[in-house]
Amino acid sequence: MSRRPIPSTMNSAGSTPQRKAIELSEDDRHFSMLRQLHLADFITELNGFCGIMSIFSSLRYCLGAPDDLSNLWVSMGFMPFGLFFDFMDGKVARWRKKSSLMGQELDSLADLISFGMAPAACAFSIGFRTTLDTLILTFFVLCGLSRLARFNVTVQLLPKDASGKSKYFEGTPIPTTLSIVSIMAYWCSQHWILDDLPLGVWGAGTMLEFHPVVLLFALHGCAMVSKSIHIPKL
Repeated sequence: MSRRPIPSTMNSAGSTPQRKAIELSEDDRHFSMLRQLHLADFITELNGFCGIMSIFSSLRYCLGAPDDLSNLWVSMGFMPFGLFFDFMDGKVARWRKKSSLMGQELDSLADLISFGMAPAACAFSIGFRTTLDTLILTFFVLCGLSRLARFNVTVQLLPKDASGKSKYFEGTPIPTTLSIVSIMAYWCSQHWILDDLPLGVWGAGTMLEFHPVVLLFALHGCAMVSKSIHIPKL
């Protein structure tokens, strides 16, 4: 989650965010939405691009030979690039002192794809495929969705430092899900996937069949929506 600057109540031109929203909705020129985007927004789109390509690569692995891990490596490789673009969009917005009204929403949606859906799709591909596995992965993604929504609503109310930046994140930021991706990468390097996932499967052949290591995703989801966990901003 980049620290994209939030449009203030009054910008340098004297127009309010509400006025800019009206201008955006009433702009009927061709490609009017693209005209409203700034450089930082296009960098955010690259974050979303990486997440989408990661998901497609995970799906390609499911369609191919189980011992060919090339698509899995591509899938996991796209996610750090998404983090790079997530970091750079805020840097560019502050450098150019320009941000659009859509910037914060684009940032959250791109983060959900790259650090929520993409890791979940990769986890499904490497073997978390039982009904209970997928319910836990769904819980993980929904926690990320809720965490991003809360951030957008409360970011203006969090304590600020002298520069006007929030002092901390409430709950773990969604890009920290890459820590789980790094664990999955290690499993792939050891070929601990599909039927060889660590700790095996519990309740095999029952409705409650699941892989216990999938609980890593549940724990991380809970950490993301926690209000008591405060992560200092660097």
